[in-house]
Amino acid sequence: MKDQVNEMKSQVGETIATLVTTAFGLIAALAWNEAIKAIIVEFVGEGNGITGLLIYAIIITIIAVVATILIARLISKPAVQAVRIVE
Repeated sequence: MKDQVNEMKSQVGETIATLVTTAFGLIAALAWNEAIKAIIVEFVGEGNGITGLLIYAIIITIIAVVATILIARLISKPAVQAVRIVE
């Protein structure tokens, strides 16, 4: 019974940590959202709504793809090397 309580506490702690981390990630994403919008308005101008939104969507997509590739490379494990046993 005590093991189950400790396991439950551990799961609750992990879940809270995940939720807090996710919340900070969302806040950072919203901050970047506003920053990128301001940069686009600065360089491209207001323009009409659809053109600005398309430019924004394309830029965000490119950034997301590049960031995803870079993060995947950073966290990937090195390839396992073949081991030869010499007798």
